[in-house]
Amino acid sequence: MESESKTYPSNVTAIDAGYGVVQDVAPTSVFGKIAKFFELDSAHKDRNSNDDLDPVPPEKRTWHSRHYALFWISDHLSVSGFRAAASVIQVGLSWKLALVCIALANVIQGVWITWNGIVGARYHIPFSIQSRASFGMYFSYVMILMRMIVGIFWYGIQAYTGAECVRSMIYAIWPSFHNVKNTLPASAHIDTQMMTAYVIYFLFCLPLHYVGIQKIKWLFLVKSITTPIVCFALLGWTIREAGFGKSSLFSTGNTVHGSKLGWAFMGSLYSNIGGGVTLMVNAPDYSRYATKVSSTFATAWAVPVTATVMAFIGCVVAAGSKVLYGAILWDPLLIIDHWTSRGGRAAAFFCAFSFFLSQLGLNVAANSLAAANDMNCLFPRYVNLRRGQFIAAFLGSWALTPWNILTSAPAFLNFMSGYSVWLGPLCGILISDYYFVHHGKYNTFELYNRNGIYRYFYGFNWRAALAFTIGWVPLLPGFLPTVSSIQVSIQMVHLYNLGFFYGFGAACLSYAVICYFFPAKETYLEKGVFVDDVVYSEESNSSYDIELRANQPKPEYSQEKVY
Repeated sequence: MESESKTYPSNVTAIDAGYGVVQDVAPTSVFGKIAKFFELDSAHKDRNSNDDLDPVPPEKRTWHSRHYALFWISDHLSVSGFRAAASVIQVGLSWKLALVCIALANVIQGVWITWNGIVGARYHIPFSIQSRASFGMYFSYVMILMRMIVGIFWYGIQAYTGAECVRSMIYAIWPSFHNVKNTLPASAHIDTQMMTAYVIYFLFCLPLHYVGIQKIKWLFLVKSITTPIVCFALLGWTIREAGFGKSSLFSTGNTVHGSKLGWAFMGSLYSNIGGGVTLMVNAPDYSRYATKVSSTFATAWAVPVTATVMAFIGCVVAAGSKVLYGAILWDPLLIIDHWTSRGGRAAAFFCAFSFFLSQLGLNVAANSLAAANDMNCLFPRYVNLRRGQFIAAFLGSWALTPWNILTSAPAFLNFMSGYSVWLGPLCGILISDYYFVHHGKYNTFELYNRNGIYRYFYGFNWRAALAFTIGWVPLLPGFLPTVSSIQVSIQMVHLYNLGFFYGFGAACLSYAVICYFFPAKETYLEKGVFVDDVVYSEESNSSYDIELRANQPKPEYSQEKVY
């Protein structure tokens, strides 16, 4: 099918005109009245959207290069970043090779996040809207749901880490908290001390969800100042107290060799990339706020530099802990809990408080916002970013009970860690569609039109479905042993260790090839149609009560590349 050029009446919005304006009818049933009560004032029922889901208006595009640099620096300056090298060294790599592995993984993460983020920076749309261009209006909901589940899950896991920071802060202020009697049963898998800290951390998160990410850029600035101070102070203290290179951690080389070393390296590389593949997928959720496209390029260097430096500090401090305490402690919170003198407790509090701020920003930026954007798209009449973040917070923190997952559900934890089996192909199709199939040319308004050019076959793009299947199915056999007792051939395990590279590459290439031979010509444009191609009505209460300056260009088959 081909889209006709349209001229919209001045009283009809450009996005609404795709399928008419829905008249508001007062509900009569009890259920209808309840639904009406929770309905958003900003909801646009006619096009299944709301103000938070719409393209970001100019007045809200306030993020510069420094904001993105601080955003990603603060994301990696965390307890999780401190522990990054632990799992790599445990599989047999030396500390030097572990740092190389982490650096390479984060270079890939930084480049891919920047690459996919350009879509958001140019069209000012979130991932949930971007996915419609490749998967179709309704099939994209499957991808959105997958991403939302990951965000909610990791919110709970990171909330537990945040609670550990709070517990260390309380230990530093009131050492007697160590002696608080546990009143919870052993089956709860959490004690009274930890539950107290968990509730405190959760309550501190809620105001940040209320005000929104636009108003907490200060938090990323503060934590990007305080956390490096703490990390380098820990580094200096460790070198002074324990020396450098005295630990067996530094003297031990690779404990596996030959092909086993190569596959151990690839497995660790895949694991570290997998931890960031969710951020690659939903990069437009952040880049949509950019003042200009180049503002997001800071991501490409901020991610690998910060992650590698943090991992190096973690290695040195962990090695020093072996000399000082007789055991390698990869968790900085366990180290500062040993500081029991008056001055030591003050230092411990400052360190724990810094990591606490880090966990607040990390959970809001990397998890709750992503899940909220996804819920916003799935339920646009009732869920905006604020409500979505609250829902993600309650589900992740209390419905999932992360303390149970961490202590008694290792298979489920392995399953979520291997989730990149599906997210890698998803990312590959997004990249392929934008750069190689549509050559950077989307029609923003058609992305919000349920009956528009991106509907494909009843909202389903079979090309993306086929490429997605090619990307993940061959990895499934190698994934199964990580979550069950099923044994498979070593070749399947090796393919799984190449998971991201195969999944992303196979899906990206196969999608481009399929679209080359079976093009959806109605979606190919001579030039992209941006939200800035419109006039914002000064009389409207909404930034998106808009009309086109001229007729939308008629979509025609074109292979001209315009990024």
